[in-house]
Amino acid sequence: MQVYKTRRAVLMGAAAVATAFKAGPSAASGPTTHVVRIKSFAFVPERIDARVGDTIQWVNEDLAPHTATADDFEWDRGELTQNQVAEVLVTDDMQTSYFCVFHPHMKGEIARV
Repeated sequence: MQVYKTRRAVLMGAAAVATAFKAGPSAASGPTTHVVRIKSFAFVPERIDARVGDTIQWVNEDLAPHTATADDFEWDRGELTQNQVAEVLVTDDMQTSYFCVFHPHMKGEIARV
């Protein structure tokens, strides 16, 4: 059995696929938890794209203690020793760049999308 597709059907299908890719994940999918690993004296990944309502979670995989502290000190997760975890809820008005108080060269960013 041979199936014939009209040009219109092919174009409609292509348009539907393009629309789905353009829309990306919807806010209806709910909040997401983004994990930032602290290893080798770096935040990995250094930048997180997050929506308001998402949670950022830091996991210290280093032997040395670290912090995740907003550049303006608006929020601070405190000292994290090896294998400790800390979280922050992404809000509309929060400071989005952060660093480690003990190791100021360690920097990270939460980009609100």
